[in-house]
Amino acid sequence: MTFIRETIITSCDAAGNVHVAPMGATVTETGYVLAPFRPSRTLDNLLATRCAVVNFTDDVRVFAGCVTGRRRDWPTVPAERIRGAVLAGALTHEELEVAAVEDDGVRPRLDCRPVHLVTHRPFRGFNRAQAAVVEGAILVSRLHLLPPEKIDREIDYLSIAIGKTAGPVELEAWGWLLDRIAEHRAGGEKAP
Repeated sequence: MTFIRETIITSCDAAGNVHVAPMGATVTETGYVLAPFRPSRTLDNLLATRCAVVNFTDDVRVFAGCVTGRRRDWPTVPAERIRGAVLAGALTHEELEVAAVEDDGVRPRLDCRPVHLVTHRPFRGFNRAQAAVVEGAILVSRLHLLPPEKIDREIDYLSIAIGKTAGPVELEAWGWLLDRIAEHRAGGEKAP
């Protein structure tokens, strides 16, 4: 069984420019497998520097902001053991080094080993709206792949949780996602 954690990956290019992106990280016995689709700035950075940071956050605006293009400039601080950056609002972060690369023309797999783990604050769990925003962000990242009917069905279902448990942060993030879906349908362009 595959166990994937929805995370925020921070990576840097060779010049030290930080890139923040949501990504599912597959848990392995020795760390994580990251498998970004090509083209990907995260992939380029991982191949150039051989390191990144897995950040765990309960601020779902980071997921929604990145996939909608609404916001990508999330504050970061320097990593402690690698040449990289940590999401300033992370609850926990793991600094990773790339141990092996399985190349692929569509989706390379990078075997990453943790070299440092820091817990900044406790994770108190997601409410249903936070989980709905994360799921909605995944849908938005696949607008160019999924039929509109599937998107509509999923959004309708996720909207129930938003209506019952969302606070101001979740409502803001959800609004970004709905706006992005409408923009995509109006212009037919691919999601960022």
